[in-house]
Amino acid sequence: MDLTTYRDLWKTQGVMALLASALVARLPMMAVMVPLSFLAKDAAGNFGWAGVVAGAYSIGTAVASVAWSRMADRRGARRVVIGTGTAWGVLTAVVALLPDSWFRLLPALAALVGLFVPPIMQALRASWPTLVQGARLSAVYALDATAQELLFLVGPLLGALAVSFASPRIGLLTCAVTAAVAIWWFGLKQRPRTSSAGSSEPRPTARQLVVHQYRLPLLLTFTCLAMGFASLSLGMVAFAEQHGNRLIAGVLETVVAFGSLSGGLVSGALPGRRNSYVWRRTLLLGVLVTGCVFATFSVVALAVTLFAFGCMIAPTVGAISERVGVLTPSSARTEVFGWMLSGGMVGSAVGSATAGALVEAFGVPAAWALMAGLTVLATLTLLRVPPHRPAGPSERDVAAPA
Repeated sequence: MDLTTYRDLWKTQGVMALLASALVARLPMMAVMVPLSFLAKDAAGNFGWAGVVAGAYSIGTAVASVAWSRMADRRGARRVVIGTGTAWGVLTAVVALLPDSWFRLLPALAALVGLFVPPIMQALRASWPTLVQGARLSAVYALDATAQELLFLVGPLLGALAVSFASPRIGLLTCAVTAAVAIWWFGLKQRPRTSSAGSSEPRPTARQLVVHQYRLPLLLTFTCLAMGFASLSLGMVAFAEQHGNRLIAGVLETVVAFGSLSGGLVSGALPGRRNSYVWRRTLLLGVLVTGCVFATFSVVALAVTLFAFGCMIAPTVGAISERVGVLTPSSARTEVFGWMLSGGMVGSAVGSATAGALVEAFGVPAAWALMAGLTVLATLTLLRVPPHRPAGPSERDVAAPA
């Protein structure tokens, strides 16, 4: 390990402030699902309605992600992020103040809130190639992916605490106020749009951006992994149910998250003196998750296997994001990460549904077998994607639109 990489990132102007502001701005969006679900359940009296409301929110997010990201590339991320983030906070407050008797409006309002989720992650990842180059670029994407794991841990926990110690309405109002304030910090960190920005580069169409010899395999890979992660989570729930203790699912999710945190931090600190191929990481991810299929005889054995698997999540996601960022023209980077997010959300929904059917038909190991199969498919699609080269040569030729 070489910690000088992190020291260099710390000293690079704008890097840590941008990352910190993005994490704080995204935190309310990661926490909101818990109080929103409980608000729907309390109003309607059943969790089925909560599932409908949560699904509507996710659909809204997936639908609007690409549109906001494309607008950020065209008009500047600052305006788009601040505008959508403020609207998200206002609409979330409206949902929080909605009378219980109006619960039938919750799916439509939740979808509307989802439509205004600001493109924070997309803008953040699109910014890294302009701030960092060479070996540090791979490290900053690994750090970015690792930081997202913190959000997945802390966000829902804070939402649950607000519901437990106050109420779902207070939880939603807290998310709304926090978002309305924090989005300005991140938004003002974005470079303002200038009339000459991007004029030297042609702006690709949506088809040119996605249907590309390198970007399309990367986007498909992320979608496959999102399907696999959803399948993995459902497998952990089914495993806990099988053992008669639902707490096991939460413990295993935490083990995976800590594995990802550890792996991401170590990956970012590695010297990186060799070419790094993304397909090697997805292949290793597949090998590790295959071990879960044979570790269901013991909670401890499964936890150890899942920790090892988790150690490769952040490094793999970080490597995919780094390749997407580098192999995309700067005039369309935010949009391509919007496509990446939308693909991930669709993949997650499909993965959960598919894994549920497989677990019912073949048992718990089928969920992890599905994840393993998806990683093999992802590996095959990535074989021709060029590696990250630590020397940092120009990759402008492969970043061309088509």
